Amino acid sequence: MVDKDLLSIQEARSLVRAAKKAQAELAEMTQEKIDGIVKAISEAAYAQAETLGAIAVEETGYGKVADKTAKNVLASQKLWEAIKDMKTVGILNEDKEKKVTEVAVPMGVIAGIVPSTNPTSTTIYKAMISLKSGNAIVFTPHPSAKKCIGKTVEIIRNVLHECGVNEDLVSVMSVPTIQGSGELMKVADLILATGGPGMVKAAYSSGTPALGVGAGNVPAYIERTADIEDAVAKIFKSKTFDNGTICASEQSIVTEACIAEKVKAAVVANGGFFLQGEDLTKVKAIMERGNGSMNPAIVGRDAQFIAKLAGITIPAGTRVLLSDEKGVGQKFPFSKEKLTALLGFYVVEDWKEACELCHALLENCGIGHSLAIHSRNEEVIREFGLKKPVSRIMVNTPSTHGGVGLSTSLFPSFTLGCGTVGGSATSDNVTPLNLMNVRRIAYDLGNTCCESAPASHASDSDSIDVQAITAMIVEQLKQMV
Repeated sequence: MVDKDLLSIQEARSLVRAAKKAQAELAEMTQEKIDGIVKAISEAAYAQAETLGAIAVEETGYGKVADKTAKNVLASQKLWEAIKDMKTVGILNEDKEKKVTEVAVPMGVIAGIVPSTNPTSTTIYKAMISLKSGNAIVFTPHPSAKKCIGKTVEIIRNVLHECGVNEDLVSVMSVPTIQGSGELMKVADLILATGGPGMVKAAYSSGTPALGVGAGNVPAYIERTADIEDAVAKIFKSKTFDNGTICASEQSIVTEACIAEKVKAAVVANGGFFLQGEDLTKVKAIMERGNGSMNPAIVGRDAQFIAKLAGITIPAGTRVLLSDEKGVGQKFPFSKEKLTALLGFYVVEDWKEACELCHALLENCGIGHSLAIHSRNEEVIREFGLKKPVSRIMVNTPSTHGGVGLSTSLFPSFTLGCGTVGGSATSDNVTPLNLMNVRRIAYDLGNTCCESAPASHASDSDSIDVQAITAMIVEQLKQMV
């Protein structure tokens, strides 16, 4: 009998060894060959987008099939459109004037950490960007999403087989444990980490280079010049997309006192329900575990499910539950990240106070990630853009859709960097270009002086008496013994 943790560690080592062999073969292929492989994976994943979405919802209980399908489409078809013309193999650029040639160099084997909230879409996305940049990838799945991630990898491996290349370019651990995942991160060449704060911290502590992401406690500021109905409709579209499982989804609405009642009316009209009294107390009681972390039982669930779990009654058609909030911090659960149908609601006097409040919300475990603003005032938008500690600001768009590149021109991605302020190595929406090194070949410009230095004309009195100095040092050493 072999202990599960030991079996998991051995599996991680074996998969990486096989992946290294496969990656060495991939590194010899042309750009056209690699692009053909990635395109075929895109097409196969797109064809199975709904099936994979259904399997993910069935296994994890998170989100909606239709929205999981949309995420799979983004991670396959739309991602391919974004990367198909990228140069990622061989010579990237030749600057004849500066005499520098840039060459793409794969990183090797990627350790792909996949969360349970976006399991199939993240797997498709990471496999495609890894292969596009000449790397192999070994996935460690979240245990609660092992089946749907495994099915996704199976589809990809079938494509690799049909393309006549080594299937070990993409593989997945069948015995995922903390110990096995830790070993995978140690023996891989790069870690691409998407998951909870604990897993991302482990990635950065592994000793292996890592690209990780942080939590997204996204404030949505509705400024007084905004189209209120449009802003609220977009916030609700975003917050209810896959029941809020994407980290770029809004977590709080911040608005100004002069328009607060109109905003509240629009919230109610869009299916929002403001919790009060005992109902609010009961919902707060199920939002977190004893240590203050998010309760997984409500993640990716709709408003009706949360109400039933909390033991309260809400109007039919309710889409999001809200709380008028006054504070920010550990004692105020509605001020934190809530990957579900819950929103905090804040009222301020003006944009300057909104600026301070949004900063405080971001500092409350969301710094570096994203912020949404709905406004027609370009000066206010610019002030937020210049001052807020985030990697992306979505303007007049659903934050979820904008952050992952559905409703904006941001790169289609399910790994959203938070920059150094958020503890990440990048602030990018991670692309294949983040997964390769660049070797630079630099030629002499012919502008250096190669003449011999003039002979020294120092007099004997200026010369250094090496023997005298040596004798002095020896004498000093004798005295120290």
